[in-house]
Amino acid sequence: MIDKKGLTSAADNVLFDEDMSAHTTFRIGGKADAFVDVSCAEEIERIIRFCKDSSAPYTIMGNGSNMLVGDGGIRGVVIRVGKNMSDCRIDGDVVYAQAGILMSALAKRILDASLTGFEFAAGIPGTLGGGIFMNAGAYGGELKDILENVTYIAPDGSIRTETADKLDFSYRHSKFCDGGYVILSCKIKLKKGNYDDIKARMTDLNQRRADKQPLSVPSAGSTFKRPEGHFAGKLIQDAGLMGYSIGGAAVSDKHAGFVVNKGGASADDVLRLIEYVQKTVKDKFGVDLKPEIRLIGER
Repeated sequence: MIDKKGLTSAADNVLFDEDMSAHTTFRIGGKADAFVDVSCAEEIERIIRFCKDSSAPYTIMGNGSNMLVGDGGIRGVVIRVGKNMSDCRIDGDVVYAQAGILMSALAKRILDASLTGFEFAAGIPGTLGGGIFMNAGAYGGELKDILENVTYIAPDGSIRTETADKLDFSYRHSKFCDGGYVILSCKIKLKKGNYDDIKARMTDLNQRRADKQPLSVPSAGSTFKRPEGHFAGKLIQDAGLMGYSIGGAAVSDKHAGFVVNKGGASADDVLRLIEYVQKTVKDKFGVDLKPEIRLIGER
């Protein structure tokens, strides 16, 4: 049980028994014991101290765009680094941004400053912190390519700033995936460019995304990581699984690399569908598909 009085003394605007389906792009998930939309590093530190002192687990999230919350919900405290931590400052060709800013909003600010190098990320539906966590990328670019440094709360509670080369970035991975970290902000190095060219590139990539991806229905983005030497979507399509559904979850009939919530899907529907897709692709092609989305909470 959460010590409600203790938590409310450590954090502002705490929501108890909060329905997590309202906070994920999948629109799926059970209830969190407590949910806080934090506004500063100090508040995060207070909540973490409270959790450690009271032996309550805590979960860090951003926009909820790459996660599936289990039907059993999330025990402990969910700490969302979102709109209340979304400041951005641009100095020449250097961008300083807090982790809670949406990448689409950051892309607009970068475009207005006529800076190039962030176009690939303009349509990624997540926060900057979430993108750093998983080294998000698209259309040949990854965040690790433009990051100078990241400021974060370490598992021991200290606030640190480290250069990108020390953060163990690889395909859809960073040191932050090891757990216990809270990304606060970062420094991004870009280049001066032509406003019209940058805008045209962003528009083109966003249109390509809209043409190929099922953006009109709830999902958590690409369901599977790209297997070496293959494309997950093509393997799933070639296995004849486009449109295949279990309960309210379905393999998109627009892009087979996406599992979507076609209406009323449970997390269990999604997980059973993922397992079926993995088994079918393994049986047909001998390729192991690994989920890109993260299961959070209790199944």
